[in-house]
Amino acid sequence: MVHQQHVTLVITHRLAPGQEQAYEAWLKRIMPEAAGFTGHLGVNVIRPTGSEQAYTILVRFDSIDNLNRWNNSPLRKKYIAEVAPMLLEDDHVDIRPGAEFWFTPPSATTRPPAKWKQFLITLLVIFPSTNLVPWFWGKLLPQLGGTLPGHFLNDATVVALVVFLWMPIVTRVFHQWLIRH
Repeated sequence: MVHQQHVTLVITHRLAPGQEQAYEAWLKRIMPEAAGFTGHLGVNVIRPTGSEQAYTILVRFDSIDNLNRWNNSPLRKKYIAEVAPMLLEDDHVDIRPGAEFWFTPPSATTRPPAKWKQFLITLLVIFPSTNLVPWFWGKLLPQLGGTLPGHFLNDATVVALVVFLWMPIVTRVFHQWLIRH
């Protein structure tokens, strides 16, 4: 059996001036629609900072096939046609395997962060998580210590915290440092 890793649709939208409110309303409508598609794992929106007017949307799916079903769906095409007048240029779409989407630059002209910075940020998130989570579950469910279900619970908790909580926060907090070369 071939292991299929999750994939991320990275969408960059550069807004025309004054379109922020309409765009935010559009996001609130499209995100639940995407969530209804098979294999949808979540979405993160990286809003513009400073003078940058680009929104980066990360839509994660469990497989490339499920991502393509959403990406090529008539529903998504309808939403893209609806948002087009709010944008300065066509949406930029990229498909990224695995977890490298956390370090996707906000525009095609921006270089990705140096690998050593990616390493430090990932270590900053993983190290405390892999130490605190087993301690937490060990206190709450000591009978699972050293068992396969215990390892699964620890791993699942660490992955969920990293993907849904820590990486979105940490990459937002360190955004300026990550893009500085």
